[in-house]
Amino acid sequence: MAEIGSVPTGPTSTLAVPPAPVRPPTLGMPAFPPPPGYPPPPAARPGPSPYAAGRSTRGTVAAGICLVLGAGLLGGAAVGHFVGGDTAAAQTTREDTALTYADARSLWHSVPVDTLFPPTVHGRGAGPGGADRTWTRIGVAPDSGCDGAFDPPLATALAPVGCLRLLRATYTDATSSNVTTVGVLITRADPASMAALRGTWTARHLGDRTDAMPRPVAFPGTLAAGFGLAQRGSWTVDISDTLPVIGYAVSGFADGRTVTDPQPAAAATKPGATTAAAQAGLGYDAKGLASAIEHHIRTDVEQAVHRKGSAS
Repeated sequence: MAEIGSVPTGPTSTLAVPPAPVRPPTLGMPAFPPPPGYPPPPAARPGPSPYAAGRSTRGTVAAGICLVLGAGLLGGAAVGHFVGGDTAAAQTTREDTALTYADARSLWHSVPVDTLFPPTVHGRGAGPGGADRTWTRIGVAPDSGCDGAFDPPLATALAPVGCLRLLRATYTDATSSNVTTVGVLITRADPASMAALRGTWTARHLGDRTDAMPRPVAFPGTLAAGFGLAQRGSWTVDISDTLPVIGYAVSGFADGRTVTDPQPAAAATKPGATTAAAQAGLGYDAKGLASAIEHHIRTDVEQAVHRKGSAS
């Protein structure tokens, strides 16, 4: 079978072609037509119709527009999904933070004192060289406001976040050589105000100033009876990044000796520190107790949030 577009083949045939005339054509007379039997020249293939070309172009453009619109709709849907998801997630985070802050503010009258300030506190790896330390509670001060609890520059620095309640207790170390007051200031601030205070605290290096220390709480008739302003040897202040809480601790010697070169706990716990506070481990007492009590606070708040979430 012949292929489409090929010349049909079959038995060979011979065309009878008459001989061409010998006489040339006369001037002004038309040339002889080609002898019969010669196939006519193929007709020229018509070019594309302008209408068809325009229709093809318009079809291509329309298809492109549909593709772009479709991609735009899909992209818009995707962006809307992600933006909506982020907004919902942010709203949930704000609600969770507000709930956590509310629970932290009710901590002072809802958590038993022995839970917040345990009779015995264990600091795993809280001593020099990663040694464990243990502190025993001497006394717990009545909850109060913040008047007289801080040196004036420290009180001024903390004023923007407000003072809802101040909780304090004093401990002694296992050797009964050192005494440490640990405090929990529950602020009135929102997360933005707490963040602003942390920024100011860092920028002004307030944690290094010896005129901006927390003040101790002495308990008559105990090892902390002589724990006054002049006995402060080391201290630390921690501004929480997740709660409206400022934790602190200040330590000194149980025998009531005066300390002339107090040193912040961050410096007194560095290897090679030679001050009296560093050599006696007062920096480790302040840093270790503040960290341990802060851990108790976080745990208490998390449990309160969990209980409320389960109840709802």
